[in-house]
Amino acid sequence: MDSKRPFSVLGIQQIAVGGPDKQRLRSFWVDLLGLEYRETFISESENVDEDICVMGAGEFAVEVDLMQPLDTTKKPRVDSPALNHVGLWIDDLAAAVNWLASKGLRFTPGGIRPGAAGHDVCFVHPKGNSDFPLSAEGVLVELVQAPPRVIAAYRIIANG
Repeated sequence: MDSKRPFSVLGIQQIAVGGPDKQRLRSFWVDLLGLEYRETFISESENVDEDICVMGAGEFAVEVDLMQPLDTTKKPRVDSPALNHVGLWIDDLAAAVNWLASKGLRFTPGGIRPGAAGHDVCFVHPKGNSDFPLSAEGVLVELVQAPPRVIAAYRIIANG
C-alpha cells in the first residue's frame, strides 16, 4: 500500500446492472437467484428506474442495483453496458477524491453528492482525457463513503 494514500478501499459496496426491461433483470436476480428486493429509486436527471436488491448480510451485504432507462432516447443509458458500474466502499471519500484527482484521475461531472442508497458518492470516469489522463480503463466506478459501522466492521476483519 502507498503510505501516502490518505484513504482505503474497504470492499465492494454494489454492482449495478442495466437492461431495457427491469422486470427481466428481476426475474434472474430476485426470482431465480433469491436476492432480496429492498426498494425502488427513480431519477429523471440520471434517466434511471432502479430496483435496489441485496445479497449477503450485515455490514458485508452487497447491493445489486437493477436498472432500466426511463427514456431510451436520452443519456445516460444505464443499460449500456449491461454491467453499468461497480461501487467501492471508501473510508474517506473527500480525501480519496482530492488525492486521486491530484494524481490525474478523471471523475464524471457532479462531484461528491448523495447517492441512491443515501451515502455520499462520486464516479470515476471510464475514459481519461488530456487534462485527467487516468481513468478506470472503460469501467464506470462509483466511490461510496462508507458509514462508520461499515468502516469499523472492515477494520475488525483487517486487524484479525
